[in-house]
Amino acid sequence: MDDITRLCRAQTRLTMLQISLLARMAIVFPFLADLAHGELKVYVKAKDPEYFLVIAQQRPHTVYLPGKESAVGKLVRCIEEPLIKETFQTGKPARGKREWNYGSMIDMFTFGIHDGDKVIGVLNFEVDLDKLSIEGYSHLLDAAVAVLYHARHILNPEQFRPITASDGIIITDAHSRIVFADAAAQRIYRVLGVGSLRGGHLFDRQMTQHVMRETVETERPWQKEITAGGLILIRREIVIREGGNLCMRIVIISDVTETRAKDKEIRIKSAVIQEIHHRVKNNLQAIASLLRIQARRAKTAEVKAALKESVNRILSISVVHEYLSQQGSEDIDVQEVMGHIFDLAAR
Repeated sequence: MDDITRLCRAQTRLTMLQISLLARMAIVFPFLADLAHGELKVYVKAKDPEYFLVIAQQRPHTVYLPGKESAVGKLVRCIEEPLIKETFQTGKPARGKREWNYGSMIDMFTFGIHDGDKVIGVLNFEVDLDKLSIEGYSHLLDAAVAVLYHARHILNPEQFRPITASDGIIITDAHSRIVFADAAAQRIYRVLGVGSLRGGHLFDRQMTQHVMRETVETERPWQKEITAGGLILIRREIVIREGGNLCMRIVIISDVTETRAKDKEIRIKSAVIQEIHHRVKNNLQAIASLLRIQARRAKTAEVKAALKESVNRILSISVVHEYLSQQGSEDIDVQEVMGHIFDLAAR
C-alpha cells in the first residue's frame, strides 16, 4: 500500500482520495490473483498522457506461471497496451490475448476501477485458460470483480488472506445456491458423501449431514473449524452485499486434517521432552543433595573438599542443562552460560 501511495503521488495526477481508494483496494490484490488463477496488474495513467504506470503486481498461489521480473513502478507506452487503453476509454471490461513468452499466448481480462464516472485505474488478469481448463471460469472472474468493489469499504485483511492450491473454492448466487465449485472443493465434499455441488444449496442438509462438530472463532466470525467424516476443515466465508442485499458468497474450504494431526504430535513430543528435562534436572539436584549430606558426614578435610568439588561440578552441569533445555535455536550464548556457572561457583 505504501508503494502504491508513493508511486501515485510522484508519477500521476490522481487526487489523494483516489490514491487512498487504490491503496485500500490493494489489501485484496493477492486474494484476487489466487481467485482468478492469474497474474494481476493494476495500471493508472501517468503524468505523461502517452504512458501508463504499473502500481501493483501479484502472482497467484493457486497455479504455476513462469517467472517474470516485477513491473511495479514501470512506465508502459499506451500504444503497447491497447486493451488497457480501451478499458480506460470505455470503462467496460475487455478480453484479449498477448504474447506471454516467445511463441505462446496468454488470455487477458481487464476491468475498470471507477471513482464515480471516472476510470482511475485498470485491473488486468493474465490467465492461461488452455492449461487451467476450469469449467465455469467466468464465475471466478465475476467473484474477483465483486471482491474488488467490496474492498472500497474497510476490510479485515485476515479474511482475504491468500488461497493455496489445495484449497477448495465455492461460489453461490444471491440465493445461496452453488453456481461454481472447483475440483478441490468437489474432492473434499465427495469424501463427505456429496456427489455434486453445482446447483445445490450451500446450507442444504446433504451438505451438513456428516458434520460432527462446528466451532466458530470469536475473533473471526466468518471462519469455522468443522469436523466431518474424519476430516478437519477450515471454512472461510466471504459475503458480498450491495445496498444491503446479498449478491454472492465465496467459500474457501481448507483441509487441515494432516496439519492438525502433526500439530498434535508435536505438542505431545514437546510435552514428553519437557518432562524428560524436568526429571534430569531433579535427578541432578538429588545427586548434589546426597553428596552434600556425605560431605557433612565426612571426617577428613580432603574428602569434604572432593565431595564439595563434585557438588559444584554437578550443579554446573545442571545449569548448562537447564539453559540448553530452554533454548529454541541452535545458537548458544556461551558467555551467558559461563556467567550462570560463575554465579553458582561464587555462591
